[in-house]
Amino acid sequence: MNIELTRFRVKSGKSERVDEWLTFLRENMKAVLVTLEGERMYVETIFRENLNGEEFLYWYSVQGEGGQEVEQSDHWLDKKHMEFWNECIDETFPPVDLKTEVVMIPEKVRNVMKE
Repeated sequence: MNIELTRFRVKSGKSERVDEWLTFLRENMKAVLVTLEGERMYVETIFRENLNGEEFLYWYSVQGEGGQEVEQSDHWLDKKHMEFWNECIDETFPPVDLKTEVVMIPEKVRNVMKE
């Protein structure tokens, strides 16, 4: 199981586009959940923060082994998601992976995740 929390900086001037991106994901949740199956993604959550005049998105995920990478997907939703990503995420700012210290998942939930 892979558990991550990663921070990405949003390009300057792209806040409204990020609003559209997050709305797109919320409005297409059925398709989002279909794509998560192929990725073996059990939990994926996006957080947003404004800090010292800069905007950041954080991805928290719990993923099983052997899932498909979103970049390799042919699903229409993933293609649109990657368009938003390429437009909004500042690739000149290295992503920051926060360090996992403690994982608290009940055994019965872990067992379901392994299926």
